[in-house]
Amino acid sequence: MVWHIVWDATFTFVALIVISLLLDEAGFFHYAALVITRAGGGSGRRLFFFVILLGAAISAVFANDGAALLLTPIVLALLLRMKFSRKGALAFIIATGFIADTASLPFMISNLVNIIVARYFHIPFDRYAAVMVPVDLVSVGATALALWLLFGHHVTDPPHAEELPDPRSAIRDPVVFRAGFPVLAGVLVAYFLTARLHLPAFVIMSLAALILLLLAARRQPSGSKAPIDVRKILLEAPWQIVLFSLSMYLVVYGLKNAGLTDHLARLLDGIGTFGVTASAVGMGFLAAILSSVMNNLPAVLVGTLAIHQASHLSEPARQAMIYANIVGCDLGPKLTPIGSLATLLWLHVLEKKGEKIGWGPYIRTGFLLTPPILLAALLTLSAILTFLPE
Repeated sequence: MVWHIVWDATFTFVALIVISLLLDEAGFFHYAALVITRAGGGSGRRLFFFVILLGAAISAVFANDGAALLLTPIVLALLLRMKFSRKGALAFIIATGFIADTASLPFMISNLVNIIVARYFHIPFDRYAAVMVPVDLVSVGATALALWLLFGHHVTDPPHAEELPDPRSAIRDPVVFRAGFPVLAGVLVAYFLTARLHLPAFVIMSLAALILLLLAARRQPSGSKAPIDVRKILLEAPWQIVLFSLSMYLVVYGLKNAGLTDHLARLLDGIGTFGVTASAVGMGFLAAILSSVMNNLPAVLVGTLAIHQASHLSEPARQAMIYANIVGCDLGPKLTPIGSLATLLWLHVLEKKGEKIGWGPYIRTGFLLTPPILLAALLTLSAILTFLPE
């Protein structure tokens, strides 16, 4: 039963990380970061919002974990090269960490949580995107505004922005780099075209990963060394997430058998009587609290099972809770450092680079930023579901 729920999401995630690692080795993300830095034109304010937009784009297509893992070291390297002040650099660092999760709503593939819920409730890719893309746009806008209000006064113009290299110098494998754009576009088109076929998400993502792997492993002219070490990429893929996912969900089923989901189902039945908006906001904040305490992977399944067991919900309230469970488990983890794998990866990358953020400062920032962003996203969700026909 557990494996039946998580297998598709788990293998889709592994394939997505393989794609991310291949493109990262090809110079894809470093190139993008240099392009937006140059587009900033020496303005710290413009660059701050460009970094947020780049993080949102990477999170949407490469998932929140990919954004945290890949964008953070690149942004750190650019900040050091441009000699930002300590507080100014911290503003960018916090922005990359928060946008990874708050922008992971738009597509099923943008977060492991999204795939699990969409598969459990048989939500097609196109229907999911129609509901969640507008919610994601509001979430990104609210995140950018909240980050600027909290940290914008620390952002100054970088003194050495003009010393950055040409973006083309970041490209290490031109073949894989050029293939990245059509392959990613093809993935999104394929998901929309096969939305009503209920094809497992991992099939399309695995084919995309295989195409890039074959290109990276192509025969080199004159026996020269390949720019990308494919064997290293495959070894570094997060295969341990398979065991991690299974163990997490086994714990959840233990909690279910102990009666946790029964109690939550009764609570949701009560919340559902107050209408769609109350259902969305109530479920969203409940999912956020659970995610911040127990991590969003087990939290999303607890919420999913509770919704499934709630027997007195109207269909509009039930739909609101299904999507709000995703929103709460995508955004709510930012309340604490243990809320999501993306946050743990982000903190790990920072620590390896000598930029440690303590739990106290992180939690204070999380509690200032997360509730208003989450509320804005949930109210948007309620409005979308009210006016969007089934």
